[in-house]
Amino acid sequence: MKEAKILVVDDNKRILSALDLLLSNSCKKLKCIATPNILVSELKLDNYDVVLLDMNFKAGINTGNEGIYWLNQILEYNSGISVVMITAYGDVELAVKAVRSGAVDFVLKPWENEKMLATIQMAWRLSHSKREVKKLRLKENELISEINRTKNQLIGSSSAWKTVMDLVEKVAITKANILITGENGTGKELVARELHRLSNRGQKVMVTVDMGSIAETLFESELFGHKKGAFTDAHSDRMGKIEAANEGTLFLDEIGNLSLPMQAKLLSVLQNRSLTKLGENTPIDVDLRLICATNCKLNEMVNEGKFRQDLLYRMNTIQIELPPLRDRKTDIPELARYFTKLYADKYNKKGVSISSSAINKLQNYAWPGNIRELQHAIEKAVILSKNHEIGSNDFIFKINEFTKVEAYGGTLEDMEKKLIVAAIEKQIGNLSAVASQLGITRQTLYNKIKRYGI
Repeated sequence: MKEAKILVVDDNKRILSALDLLLSNSCKKLKCIATPNILVSELKLDNYDVVLLDMNFKAGINTGNEGIYWLNQILEYNSGISVVMITAYGDVELAVKAVRSGAVDFVLKPWENEKMLATIQMAWRLSHSKREVKKLRLKENELISEINRTKNQLIGSSSAWKTVMDLVEKVAITKANILITGENGTGKELVARELHRLSNRGQKVMVTVDMGSIAETLFESELFGHKKGAFTDAHSDRMGKIEAANEGTLFLDEIGNLSLPMQAKLLSVLQNRSLTKLGENTPIDVDLRLICATNCKLNEMVNEGKFRQDLLYRMNTIQIELPPLRDRKTDIPELARYFTKLYADKYNKKGVSISSSAINKLQNYAWPGNIRELQHAIEKAVILSKNHEIGSNDFIFKINEFTKVEAYGGTLEDMEKKLIVAAIEKQIGNLSAVASQLGITRQTLYNKIKRYGI
């Protein structure tokens, strides 16, 4: 209570003196006023946590209506303030009426000091909790607004991209689980956020989990949560990602990296719509919409025994295949101009634009890293640009490093393996730099190195 700011309103000077003596050394600020007429004006001067308010002020009138009136004025000004009523022993019914009107408690005259301090302590904690909840709600609203802004990045008018967006609009409003597939860098997470934004859960939170970055030993704790003491390092209770997504959307990226034992546990949650935290026995009901994404061929993994068919059925009610950038070349000019402006603003290079010759060069490149590679290339060009216009010479592509896709006759897995090998050679074995260059996490890179036997 040392941080509490308390306002006392009572027309009895002896009451004010007694409370000043009791509370002045127990709180951050104490203000005592003898008339409620300046109450609201005083509230505007500081952020008070607790108001101690007398029930009656006019001599000979004991209806308590004055106290109820000023209680309503306080709560109308700021509902987060905790109001404690001060009343005589015979006015308990009036005090109960005040509590029903929004007061957090009441204290009878004459009071016991310990009882008074305990009541104010409780009122301050309640006020503090209300403020924390308000901050969390504001933060959640900011996150939701940030999610909704991703629509600006869903750029494209090519027939391939229009087909994708038409399907997104059709399925977003349904409750169907969605599987988004496509190469790395094609914008799977952006599409997932658009699905969430357009859904009936758009004003709730979307929780994103990169399955490739979670160590198997931490999987249950991350997704299901745990109770304090459930294992050695469980020093406090923790809410898992699945519970955090309750009433919203759960987006599981890189779902193909999930091991078989973890697949079984995820399937159980999807079937039962409930989960059990580590260290607990009572299941928790969850209501969520599942969106998954992967660049793996899950049907082939099912045939190889690496992915559960029943889980694939559960999460693949609708599949959305994102086209690679090489199949969306007519979208490159619009994407290039968007990223140029984005990074010109970010790095305070106002007026920087991209030339037609540069865009023409971008359209003639294969983009094995897709939109993510294009984005990084333009960011680098904006940073290094010395002129107001980015030219074709500001983009240097090492064709011998990344063979053009059109000329490459192997499978997608062969191409991916070739890209990883080339990146490892370029970065001289620095796997952190390799992961950054390819636009994937270190854990995902490790999984792919193991998978391809590199």
